Amino acid sequence: MKQYDVIIVGAGIAGLTAGIYLSRAGKSVLVFESGAVGGQIVSAVNIENWPGDFRVSGVDLMERVSKQAVELGVEVRYEEVTDIVKNGDKFTIVTDEEEYIARAVVIATGTEPRKLDEIRMKEAGERTISYCATCDGALFKGKPVAVIGDGNTAKHEIQYLEGIASKVYPVHWEDSIPEEAVAVFVAIGRIPRTGFLKELVDLDEYGYVVAGEDCRTSCPGVFVAGDCRAKEVRQLVTASGDGAVVSERVIKYLGE
Repeated sequence: MKQYDVIIVGAGIAGLTAGIYLSRAGKSVLVFESGAVGGQIVSAVNIENWPGDFRVSGVDLMERVSKQAVELGVEVRYEEVTDIVKNGDKFTIVTDEEEYIARAVVIATGTEPRKLDEIRMKEAGERTISYCATCDGALFKGKPVAVIGDGNTAKHEIQYLEGIASKVYPVHWEDSIPEEAVAVFVAIGRIPRTGFLKELVDLDEYGYVVAGEDCRTSCPGVFVAGDCRAKEVRQLVTASGDGAVVSERVIKYLGE
């Protein structure tokens, strides 16, 4: 099995930022991604709050970041990590294809949309169900749609769709989906992708990895960065900030 100084799970902005810093520090770095490089931000059509890039798409931004990481020596593999086992002062990372060894691990798996329950799915019937208005909203231009949810995410989806759809119906938990709606946009929160970590690190009641601003978890040698960390603010810049912080902590850990 090939050994690396650091293995990073997740190729979003947090994971790639950490990879860039660590690679520039002379560490061998492998990043695993089970989906598309860039994480959830690639679905953003127009980002206006990333410093230095006014109105950049998520795809364009993350293509540049991933290219930068690879050119600096970061290796990226498209495999799903299913388990991480601590063996002394090293870790065995198990994927759906192979096993790898690392001296330190960074968890940067992000979050995923919370899905509709069976009752709501049945009510939606044959309507199109989407978890991303910026991804799929244009498909329903001039048509009535519904948005399920009560929080800030739902408000954002509604505002976005109001410029596209003929009518947007807000649907709260006690409401039924209007018959006129041809599509249902689900905005009921997100859940961290941390199910495979239950035996390795402490998670909070919602499944987020417990760690302070130093990004250190309950397991020495395992660090966390980005939206899957238990914290109050989850933005592109804070995820990138986590990546920078975690790299310094990893470098210190490897030197001890």
